[in-house]
Amino acid sequence: MSTAPTAHEAERTTPLAGRREWLGLVVLMLPVLLISIDGTVLTFAVPSITRALAPSGTELLWAVDIYPLLLAGLLVTAGSLGDRFGRRRLLLLGAVGFGVASVLAAYAPDVRWLIAARALQGVFGAALMPSTLSLLRNLFLDQQQRRLAIAVWASGFAGGAALGPVVGDALLEHFWWGSVFLVNVPVLAVLLLAARVLPESKDPSPGRLDLVSVVLSLTTMLPLVYAITSLASGSPGLLAAAAAALGLGSGIGFVRRQLSRSDPLLDLSLFSSRVVTAAISANLLSIAALSGLLLLASQYLQLVLGRSPMDAGLLLVPGLAASVLGGLAAVPLARRFAVRRLVVMGLLLGVAGYAVATRLGTGTSPGLVVLAFGLVAAGAGLAETLTNDAILTAAPPERAGQASAVSETAYELGTGLGVAVLGSVLGAVYAARLVLPAGLDAAEREAAGTLGGAFDLADRLPADPAAALTENAREAFTAGMDLTAGIGVGVMLAAAALVALVWRTPPADA
Repeated sequence: MSTAPTAHEAERTTPLAGRREWLGLVVLMLPVLLISIDGTVLTFAVPSITRALAPSGTELLWAVDIYPLLLAGLLVTAGSLGDRFGRRRLLLLGAVGFGVASVLAAYAPDVRWLIAARALQGVFGAALMPSTLSLLRNLFLDQQQRRLAIAVWASGFAGGAALGPVVGDALLEHFWWGSVFLVNVPVLAVLLLAARVLPESKDPSPGRLDLVSVVLSLTTMLPLVYAITSLASGSPGLLAAAAAALGLGSGIGFVRRQLSRSDPLLDLSLFSSRVVTAAISANLLSIAALSGLLLLASQYLQLVLGRSPMDAGLLLVPGLAASVLGGLAAVPLARRFAVRRLVVMGLLLGVAGYAVATRLGTGTSPGLVVLAFGLVAAGAGLAETLTNDAILTAAPPERAGQASAVSETAYELGTGLGVAVLGSVLGAVYAARLVLPAGLDAAEREAAGTLGGAFDLADRLPADPAAALTENAREAFTAGMDLTAGIGVGVMLAAAALVALVWRTPPADA
């Protein structure tokens, strides 16, 4: 009488990755680094772009925000297209398109041209990202090797975020603002030349592409991401509220349509697993914690402690290195401890980091900021590696693109939510606690609504009111930091409790 193989027997019979597969991982790291660097490097070029192209405030906002907006909004559609038409093919298409868009952005003669080029970068960036993670699912069949590959892949995001400020500062010191885009081209050329080591993979029987579902996916994600971005920028307004309503309404229609079709654009049965549900939630919340604290720590170091942008970026590099180490440590730890417990441990490291951040003051040592950010980043690296692995493992190979898109959408939404929610809380506390000198007019009071604005205003005031405004603004900002960090503690505790309660592996899959 034959019996099904045990988990250990299945592991022994799973083919191991060889040199070609590991070389493929190196190739797949290139677009991950580029996408991550492009998300942060533009902020350093904003002053140069403003001088060269003279954009309005709205135009400059769109030049910065259109890229992450389209990138996050198109991931689900792109993942499904990769499953249907080939993930390697979609990767190559994305690489060519991203390279062309980078050249167009580098030589933009005006800001509208730049906005259009950044939009194209977002579109083709969305084609790149699900392909990278879904190809890993098919390159690395052994679970331990795949987990290590995902840890290396995830480190590309942290590495890119760390390199963005350094690369941007170095390029702008020696070249014109367009160089921050043009640097993408040689890297993408290497990707195209080396892509022959990547095997093609796709769903052998994908069914027909449902264009109505594609439209509903876009009208769900794009408005929701826009609403989150508007909240993060501090200008939600009626348009953002309308966008959120449209996104939610389209999302309901999208879910209903997927449930009624035999060949859905997104297989919602992926979410029937409690493991996947908990993993996606932990992924989103851990990244929200990391991105939110990155925003707070960067502002604190520059505006409260008076560090230069370059110094602030370098002080945060150890934390991003901790994220990489946390991800790599997940591989040996997962051999000895339950994955659920390790994810909870990662979230609790985030709790500890935010607890440290509640102790910041106007004269705190930068070392305390480095410690707080390092704890949160290490926990996020540990949790993200394991949650991505859990999501990919739960999905059948033919749905790898969809699973990758879901995981990366959680990443992008978590990034936006972390910045939006924590940034909004900080801004509200700052405005409530700020004590302004007497005699300021309405325009001056509005200008002091941010810490940077208060410092600019202080430069135009007499010595005594300027000193009082500067000190009061710093104290109001640190009060906002303390309360925001306290909220971060509560959110991360709730995330750890959610994973502990929901993440239950069925006995047959244990």
